[in-house]
Amino acid sequence: MAVYLDVIWLLNFLFDSLLLYLTAIILKRDVKLWRVLCGGLIGSIIILLAVTPYHIYTSHPISKLGFSCVMILTVFGFKRLRYYLSGLMTFYFVTFLIGGVLIGSHYFVQFDFQLSSSVMLASVKGFGDPISWLFVLLGFPAAWYFSRKNVESIEITKIKYEEIVQVSFQIAGKAFTLKGLVDSGNQVYDPISRVPVMFVSINGMGDDLPAESCEIVDDSEAIIHGQKQLSDDWQYRMRIIPYKVMGKEHQLMIAIKPEQLVIEQKDDKYLVEKGLISFTRQQLSSDDAFSCIVHPKMLTGKKINVVNEGMVS
Repeated sequence: MAVYLDVIWLLNFLFDSLLLYLTAIILKRDVKLWRVLCGGLIGSIIILLAVTPYHIYTSHPISKLGFSCVMILTVFGFKRLRYYLSGLMTFYFVTFLIGGVLIGSHYFVQFDFQLSSSVMLASVKGFGDPISWLFVLLGFPAAWYFSRKNVESIEITKIKYEEIVQVSFQIAGKAFTLKGLVDSGNQVYDPISRVPVMFVSINGMGDDLPAESCEIVDDSEAIIHGQKQLSDDWQYRMRIIPYKVMGKEHQLMIAIKPEQLVIEQKDDKYLVEKGLISFTRQQLSSDDAFSCIVHPKMLTGKKINVVNEGMVS
């Protein structure tokens, strides 16, 4: 019987690496790619040992748990016990989640499970049914994408809407810190890149605000229709966003990509790597409780420990 050990090892190596990467995304931990690949390589060693006399030991659940512990230690390191255990438990959650999606889909489309030998369930005694291999190769990326998107949706529903947060952003070399309201009603995105948009009132921001920001607010129609030009740097950062308001459709507004955007919510600070800012002269709060309306999607960004220096009000 032919044993395609190299193919089986390669697929397990790639799958383990993707599972570790998804774990890092869920935990919002910034990890190096080489650490993820090293963790996947360690996990794939079980496949190689399965054809050796040591398979008696490596097939034991305790041995598999040991490999998982080493994989998490390689990718995330050890800062404290709670930090390490959260990584390990999330890794198993991701593994069972994607494995469950694949198995459920397999039964749903009525594949003959007894004639299949998928990568995640079969031993290395043969190549397996080509249909099953094709199913896993196509199904795993789909399950990975589905799981990631649904985890993000769960995060958004956990956010306490209508909450005041601190927003710090930097634009044209100048930094500002404002109070923002997380509003579930703000669902404005860039239709092409799906980047969320935040609304910022320039009232009360003082003379530090770049002159281009005022031009964008006061002469937005002329800029959109090309009757007025901004500097090259501002044109590079500028995005034209379609939106709808009550009684009006097909409206256009200008949004700017900031150099840096950080949101602080209680004890957590989020670095918004993909976010846009639309300036307005409208007073957003009658009692000046906040000066910007924050898109809830922005609170699912990467958590950071310290806000970069240079953010001033």
